[in-house]
Amino acid sequence: MRTVLNTLYVQTERSYLHLDHDTVRVEIERETRLRVPLLQLSAIVCFGDVLISPALLRRCADDGRAVAWLDRNGRFKGRLEGPASGNVLLRRAQHLALSDETQCADIARTMVAGKLRNCRHLLLRGARSSRDPTEAAYLRAAAEATAGILQRLPERREVDILRGDEGEAAQWYFDAFGLLVREDREALGFTTRTRRPPRDAMNALLGFLYTLLRIDCASALEGVGLDPQVGFLHALRPGRPALALDLMEELRPVVADRLALSLINRRQLTRADFEDQPGGAVLLTEQGRRTVLTAYQKRKQEEVEHRVAGARMPVALLPHLQARVLARRLRGDLAAYLPYLAR
Repeated sequence: MRTVLNTLYVQTERSYLHLDHDTVRVEIERETRLRVPLLQLSAIVCFGDVLISPALLRRCADDGRAVAWLDRNGRFKGRLEGPASGNVLLRRAQHLALSDETQCADIARTMVAGKLRNCRHLLLRGARSSRDPTEAAYLRAAAEATAGILQRLPERREVDILRGDEGEAAQWYFDAFGLLVREDREALGFTTRTRRPPRDAMNALLGFLYTLLRIDCASALEGVGLDPQVGFLHALRPGRPALALDLMEELRPVVADRLALSLINRRQLTRADFEDQPGGAVLLTEQGRRTVLTAYQKRKQEEVEHRVAGARMPVALLPHLQARVLARRLRGDLAAYLPYLAR
């Protein structure tokens, strides 16, 4: 077990987290339900009405342990940050790269390329396993269209054009994504990407998983001393973790999208795990979130091949390793950022 990467998710309303020596003690209605050594935790994520003692918050801040708050539906609300860490020269290099159009475009280009490669890999995988020749043909067509966009990327010198390429590829990807759903398409199928609010079960599931992945990416970036707010592909906006969003792009198909499809296709989630809200929104139920969180943690423990590292490693390490690769690129130790490519 790689305990430094563990995350404690607290979903039960009115839970109270205490610091008990070097242990987190979780109480519900004044009864201790869980004890976890702090050394086993790299982050704490709280859903809804969860209380944390001031002593535990101070300890997490001192240790550099992330504490994040989400509402009961999984929407990010806030995050505890300790003193700024990392080499100030690295953060200066990050800001200088953003001001340099060539450097900014170079980094954004490889991030987009990594995302498109991984999306194409998932589409082709779905085409090979499809039992419907028509659907398989459409999945292959979407993969070929993505390959055509990939071939244009080396010529791109402006970030705005790269964003357009990424948007075009995303359109192809999500147009075909519904064909990857094998079970109960009428209730759990996917037609188009909707975010705020999600309009169907699959969008609710994807949005929840993307929130979890974004938290992991932000923590990984801070762990190496980078500023999660200063990105290269996503535009800077107040309160927006642009670099965390950049980093998660190449990891979405590998970590979140594959897991979402697996949960639906293996019937680990059904329509009963989602609830309709006034106005047409669809959200995960409390039990549905528990199922997703358990599966997400298991997925993070699975090992995958990493070409840059030349070794197999847990999925949980991917954001951390990619953050280090980016840091080396900004320091000048690498000529280019090398995205993670799935096999």
